Amino acid sequence: MEFHTHRLENGIQLIHKQIDSPVAHCGLIMNTGSRDEEEFEHGLTHLIEHLIFKGTKKRKAYHILSRMDDVGGELNAYTTKEETCIHTTFFDNYYARAFELIRDIAFNSVFPQKEIIKEKEVIIDEINSYKDSPFELIFDDFEELIFAGNPIARNILGTESSLYNMGIETIQSFYRNNYPTNQMIVSSIGRYSFKKVKKYFEMYFYDLPLREPLKQRELYNTNSYKAEYREVFKGTHQAHCIVGMPAYSYNDPRRLTLHLLNNYIGGPGLNSKLNMVLREKRGYAYNVESGYNAFSDTGAFSIYFGTDKKDLKKCLSITRRELQKLASQKLGTAQLSKAKKQLTGQIAISAENNESQMLSIGKSQLVYNKVDDLDTICRKIDAITASEIIEVAADLFDPDKISTLIYH
Repeated sequence: MEFHTHRLENGIQLIHKQIDSPVAHCGLIMNTGSRDEEEFEHGLTHLIEHLIFKGTKKRKAYHILSRMDDVGGELNAYTTKEETCIHTTFFDNYYARAFELIRDIAFNSVFPQKEIIKEKEVIIDEINSYKDSPFELIFDDFEELIFAGNPIARNILGTESSLYNMGIETIQSFYRNNYPTNQMIVSSIGRYSFKKVKKYFEMYFYDLPLREPLKQRELYNTNSYKAEYREVFKGTHQAHCIVGMPAYSYNDPRRLTLHLLNNYIGGPGLNSKLNMVLREKRGYAYNVESGYNAFSDTGAFSIYFGTDKKDLKKCLSITRRELQKLASQKLGTAQLSKAKKQLTGQIAISAENNESQMLSIGKSQLVYNKVDDLDTICRKIDAITASEIIEVAADLFDPDKISTLIYH
């Protein structure tokens, strides 16, 4: 697995991996997300992600949407709490077309007033659809609970009130001042050589002026966290529950150990610990999962399950008991070996998805300024010890650190 990189004078980087496939994937990943908003700007980065498709200095919305579709390609974007990404998949004859379009919509958007009004309504519909889906809403509410007081706590979509109060001046000011070029990566996977991709990269991104960040991201103060227990009446048929706590950042050396522990507890494998004890053994829950999201200065670990209301207390008790076992009893040699093989196998399978890999290597280059190949990742996972796992479990799964949010 070989990656090639190149940085322009304006700070924008290119990372490319050559593969034997006529289908290419590329994206522009920007280190700007919803946590970079002020309170009165809540939902603005996601609104901008919608609006950049609605008109540039030389294209109307139809021409933007048709540019890749006309040649059988796909164009999309997403916003997270720490990044915004525009990405496209296409037959590799159209690299120049893809790079030119991404540059145009990322740097030349004009935000037509009628499109602003329309997209606000679209996003409000999206917000309301979340309210109708407790399984999705509870994750946002849980992060608001554990990160209270910091911008990272706020959901990505914003609120009906915050969206309606945003004018064109607020949108344009944020767009000008919050997307620094020295925190941008163009990520690419395709059959073309690095030399050829670099030529197109320089053609369309070289002349952009350097933009440096005008403000620092507000860091999360880990000392401000206090575990909470909260129940919210939603009138749902099931009880929905999340337990968890703030966790480790991208740069914490314990991050990979927590990834392994998370996969063991409630990862996608049907034999995960909680799936076995809650679903397979007792039939208490249909859906059980755990998750670990790392951010630049903190992270979030959570366990979710949905259950019949009469089984809620039993599910909570079993979950807490399993966490305390992990914090006090080392995994056996066979258990640890199986957990490592499962995680490395999942990573290897994920790497077969070229679009996902394009996004992954771009984010790695943005965050770490490097990309580990599969062999390196496997070696790091294999080096994790049972002692390291129990130390992480003991640190995070202290009963005094665990927050609980329940919808019923």
